[in-house]
Amino acid sequence: MVGSPPDYLAGPSSSIEGAIALDYERIRLWNGVAYIRVESQSGGAKTPVLHRRFVSANIQTRFQTAKASMMVRGIVPRQPAKTRRHEGARVERSLAKTSGLRPSRPGQRPSPTQTTKKKTRARSTKSYDPLAPERVAEILKRLDQLYPDVTCALTHKSAWELLVATILSAQSTDVNVNRVTPELFRKYPTVADFAALTPEQLEPDVRSTGFFRNKSKSVVGAAKKIMSDFGGQVPDDMERLLTLPGVARKTANVVLGTWFKKADGLVVDTHVTRIARRLELTKNADAAKIEQDLMEVIPRDKWILFAHQLIWHGRRLCFARRPKCVDCALENICHAGDKTWSTVEMHKNAKL
Repeated sequence: MVGSPPDYLAGPSSSIEGAIALDYERIRLWNGVAYIRVESQSGGAKTPVLHRRFVSANIQTRFQTAKASMMVRGIVPRQPAKTRRHEGARVERSLAKTSGLRPSRPGQRPSPTQTTKKKTRARSTKSYDPLAPERVAEILKRLDQLYPDVTCALTHKSAWELLVATILSAQSTDVNVNRVTPELFRKYPTVADFAALTPEQLEPDVRSTGFFRNKSKSVVGAAKKIMSDFGGQVPDDMERLLTLPGVARKTANVVLGTWFKKADGLVVDTHVTRIARRLELTKNADAAKIEQDLMEVIPRDKWILFAHQLIWHGRRLCFARRPKCVDCALENICHAGDKTWSTVEMHKNAKL
């Protein structure tokens, strides 16, 4: 650029872009020349005077540095203390948030209120027993009020139909199985009809239930075993039921409890597992261990009904994701760590 500086350089600094404060002077850059506007005292009045100077390396460096710092925020952020005391205060505040107590000053003794809160919290934790007979009885009482006469949701007319439906329900829903079984049992009415099939022949009929190849093998294998070893009748004891292909303790407990009314164990499916852990009736994740834990705290005459009640409760309210805790009758005695709404203390380990 050439020519003389424009007239507005001598005007108020608020109207000039790029003007910055260095001590008590105002600097404007124009063609590599610094125009310094100062106020001179004359007869009691301050008169602006414009001086023309060449820019030295020192002034230009100070101008660029100050300009860059002003473009970021305009306000220099607060710097941490050189004594590093701010770090101790930050840690103390974070600990106070997690503990719920106010931070104390260095060397200050904890107040009586803080000490009382700690003792009360420790006492309440020690006194809580999730397996206390009174608590278990209250859980059973409320479940009886919610689901007084529930039973297996699988449609069946015989022990064999219940066995087949339970095998097909693995990794599927009862609603889906109930859509398949009416036509299936109309097509193959007896155990002998299933025993005469090959797994490949049965696959198209059970395809919609998922894992249809394995399920076809289990159903046909169970039919052949019943015809050859048990005279065409589904066995009514745990030991012999477990010899059938595709039958584990869950399936055996469903057949024995629902059809034969025998309480040889507890049905443990995904719903029972989830709710038993949320209610802190067990800490295990293995189905066999969960069954043993529940058999120790639930009265034997309640085993069959209790399992069906938990299954229905899991379908209606206690979902795996976003359970409807606000509508649950067990809410104020449930301390699950993944509750969506709670009026009681939540335990982080009591969850699915």
